[in-house]
Order: sequence, then structure tokens, then C-alpha cells
Amino acid sequence: MNFPVLSLIVFTPLVAAVLLLLIPADRKNEARATALAAAVFALLLSIWVYAQYALNGYTDYQFVEKVSWLKVGQLAFDYHVGVDGMSAPLVLLTGIVMFTGVLISWGREDLHAPTGIQDRPREFFAFLFLLAGGVFGVFVSLDLFLLFFFYEIAVFPMYLLIVIWGWVKTREYAAMKLTLYLFIGSVVALVGALAMYWTAGQQTGVFTFDMLELEKAGFSTAFQNAWFLPVFFGFAVLGGIWPFHNWSPDGHVAAPTAVSMFHAGVLMKLGAFAALRVGIMLLPEGAKTWSWLIMLFAAIAVVYGAYIAFVQPDLKYMIGFSSVSHMGLVMFGLSTLNRDGLTGAGLQMFSHGVMTALFFAVTGMIYDRSHTRQIPELGGMMKPLPWAGIGFIIGGLVSMGMPGFSGFVAEFPIFMGVWQVAPLAAIIASISIVITAAYIMRNIRQVFFGEMPAQFEGHISPLTALDKVAIVTLCLLMIALGLFPGLMAPMVQTGVDNILRLLGGA
Repeated sequence: MNFPVLSLIVFTPLVAAVLLLLIPADRKNEARATALAAAVFALLLSIWVYAQYALNGYTDYQFVEKVSWLKVGQLAFDYHVGVDGMSAPLVLLTGIVMFTGVLISWGREDLHAPTGIQDRPREFFAFLFLLAGGVFGVFVSLDLFLLFFFYEIAVFPMYLLIVIWGWVKTREYAAMKLTLYLFIGSVVALVGALAMYWTAGQQTGVFTFDMLELEKAGFSTAFQNAWFLPVFFGFAVLGGIWPFHNWSPDGHVAAPTAVSMFHAGVLMKLGAFAALRVGIMLLPEGAKTWSWLIMLFAAIAVVYGAYIAFVQPDLKYMIGFSSVSHMGLVMFGLSTLNRDGLTGAGLQMFSHGVMTALFFAVTGMIYDRSHTRQIPELGGMMKPLPWAGIGFIIGGLVSMGMPGFSGFVAEFPIFMGVWQVAPLAAIIASISIVITAAYIMRNIRQVFFGEMPAQFEGHISPLTALDKVAIVTLCLLMIALGLFPGLMAPMVQTGVDNILRLLGGA
């Protein structure tokens, strides 16, 4: 058996969560240091998996581990994990967001406006790592029950992280709204998964949750057409697809900074990935039948999200609705069922994850120091917070899809893929590019280059060294992918080749 690197990645944050709770509550810095050590270790492992992933001629899963777990009657559960070209970048993304989220949450207490997480950091990092372990688990799962197991682990801590450490004004409402939306979606998808399990067992005589076996089950077209929508949209709720997106901006706004980074940067990708892995890859004929509906909802999300972001006076709400728009592009790419669109969707999940993590990190830095997110009340932040300003500008260029940045590398193939299938949809969705450029440039001018209000003069404390490390890390990733798309695109294409095989070469 190969070295169980994926298991180590999955269980590092889970073990760290337990260790954190064993640290005395008054030793806050020890808790922070433990969290940082675990985050660095998980990041290094995810980088190793990414770097060691073999490209030449591979469309199968790599770093595979399979162990019999539990058998109850006809129900057999296996611990079966592995990564392909679509999931390996998302494992790396999770490691990056986990690492930078810990840096942003560290903060300082010696400022007149303390930053980061000062209230019970031990418990905060424990719940954050529980969430991270669940996310890692979903991205590497090759067993359908295991995927749902980790999916629920990833969703559950969000409620506690928001309701305990979130924005006082809306945290209870937003946490409950988010939890209900996501649990209802997952229950709907679970019913579809059980239907696949029993139908495959009756057809083949082998009852298994193994997704590689379910790919070969040969579900009838009628079965796939009936169950594709519940499965796909059950997961796509977490991906923020319209019209089931309403929980997302409220969740973004109420969450503390690191949780917003995880929420937009990773969790929404988890929903899109699960919709792809379970919906499209296990029910390909259903995907072909209903792709027009996914494309319709995605096109609405792309334009609607951009327009609502344009009119938002709250910086976090602006980023939240921008995420709905950009995740709409992921769904747009998935709906094409062709090479260009699917490749673009894979790249967009990584690019958008890094971009929104950066946006929310910078917004958190500004809010900690000014105690407001209202765009009209801000101004002149470039002078006291130049690193934050540069980070926001680079994130804005990515959001606008400017050449030379990761956003262009991801969005261009998506629109190419849509053009091949539905040129009118591509034209309509392209309206979002103009709207996005408008609100990004306007907010950069207002927040960073406008006149600083008198009450902020001399009261905006500088960024910490850890804040700067987080900003630089996220910016360099987006620039590197924009200038050298070969760092990721060939890997994503190996995953796309496997999807196209299941689609019958579509």
C-alpha cells in the first residue's frame, strides 16, 4: 500500500481540532501556534500531492487508498479515497485557505482596535479545523457514503462558527438560514444517492457505495432523467446556484473573516464539486437531458449576482453577491459538458477560491480597524493600509477577468465552451463582465483612494506581518496561474478527460 498521504491530509485538521481543545483556555498563543503548525503541515502535504500528481497518460485516480470500513446486512461502507485532475487543485486550495485563514485570525491585542480572533481562539480554531477536515474529505472521497459523511462534517461547524463569533446583528438569523438551506439540499441529494445505491444493487447484484463501481452500473436513461435534478441541485445549493443562493450573501456577511474565506473560498466549491462528481459523473445521460436548465440558472446567476453586487453599499455583501456571479460561471462551465467549459470550470473553482479568500481577508482587515464595512463611509485606506489596497486591486483585476491573471485563464475557456453550445447564452452572460468591472473600479476608488473621513485620521493601525504574508501568498497564486496557466490547466484536463469518457465523448 502506498503512503497514505490523503488520509494524513484529511485527518491532520481533525486531530489538530482535538489537540486544540486539550490546551488550557487561557493559553491563547499556544492555541494559535498549534493551529498554525497544523495548517502549515496540511498545506505542505497538499502541495506535495499537487506536485507529485502524474500527468502523462493518466485519467485515473491517484494516491488511492481503500480499506473495508463497515458492513451491516446489504449496506457496505468502504474508506476509499483518491484524487484526479479536478480534485487535486481543490485539495491544494483548501490547504491554502486554511493556512491564510489562520494567519488572518491571529491578530494582535496590543492595538487600540484589537484584530483577529481574541475571544476563545482555541475553540474557534478547533471548529474551523473540523470544517477543514470535512472539506478535505469530500474532495478525496471515492465512496458515496464517505462523501456524505464528510459533507455533513463540513457543514455542521459553520453554524457554530457564525453564531458564536459572527457579526452580532445578523449572526443567529444567517447561521440558521445557512444551515437549513444546506441540510435540506443535502437530504434531497442523499435520497437520490440511496436511489442509485439500491437500483445499482438490484441491476448488478452488488450493493456498493463505491463511486467507481456506480459509474459502471448502467442506470437507465429514465432513471437518470428522474434523479439527476434532485442530486445535482441538492449539492448545487452549497454552490450558490440561483435561485437557491439566498443563504450565501447573508452567511458571508455574518461570518468572521476566516470563516468567510472558507465559506466563499472553499465551501461553495465543495457544492459545485459534489454536484459534478455525483450528479454529472454518475448520471451522465441525465446531465445531457437537463444541461439546458443548469445553463439557464447559471446565466441568470452570473448576470443577477453581478448587478446586485453593483448596488451594494456594504463591502461584504458586494463580495458575497460577486461570489454568486462567479460561482454561476462555474455552473455555466459545467453545463456545457464539453472540454473547454469543463476545463474552465475547474480552473475557475481554484481562481475564485483564492480571489474571494483575498477579498474577505482584506475586508476583515479594514473592518477590524474602522468598524464599518459601509463603502460610502470609507476612504483613503491606501495610505495606512497599502498592502491591503494592493491586494484588493489584484483581486479586483482577477474578478474582472483581466489577461495576465487567473480570472482570465478560467473565464475565457468557460465562455468558449458555452459559445459552442449556446452562443446567445454566452452573449447575455458577458454583460456581467462590464458590470463587474464597474463595481470593482468604483469600490477601489472609494475605499482606497477617496478622501479619508476625519474620524479615521491617525486611528487606522498598520497590518501585522502575518496579514502581509497572507496577502502576498494569495496574490502570487493568482498572478502565477494567470501568467503560467500550464501550472494547472493540464492537470484539470486529465480530470476532464475522465468526465468526457463517462459522457460518451460528448
